[in-house]
Amino acid sequence: MHLTVYLSGEIHTDWRDEIASQAADLDVTFTAPVTDHAASDDCGVAILGAESDKFWHDRKGANLNAIRTRKAIEDADVVVVRFGEKYRQWNAAFDAGYAAALGKSLIILHQSDHAHALKEVDAAADAVCETPAQVVATLRYVLTGRLPG
Repeated sequence: MHLTVYLSGEIHTDWRDEIASQAADLDVTFTAPVTDHAASDDCGVAILGAESDKFWHDRKGANLNAIRTRKAIEDADVVVVRFGEKYRQWNAAFDAGYAAALGKSLIILHQSDHAHALKEVDAAADAVCETPAQVVATLRYVLTGRLPG
């Protein structure tokens, strides 16, 4: 079996690299959003032209990024959504909801201190993990039926 896994959410740490390196022996293709924060924020105006109003600057970028995000989530077998410690990630919550609405297998990744704030998101998930290693163990079990250890 092969899985395509979309890694959504927080872009300020290397959690995606951790998962990819720990899962190197699995038959998995990982996809992700643009993780260069400046490029993601400014893609709309860089491609479609400058905006004097910050709302339209952000809107152009969000619309262009949505093309990639929608395609990646729709093509994914599994969607992993990471909520980081410091930032409010409304886009991550939106991606989780979109994936759930499409009936995608959903793994949520966050620290235990976010459990209350994310209880509704967690309730829609097939698995809630606290570490990248738990995400990889989940994928390994799904693909191979093997438990850790």
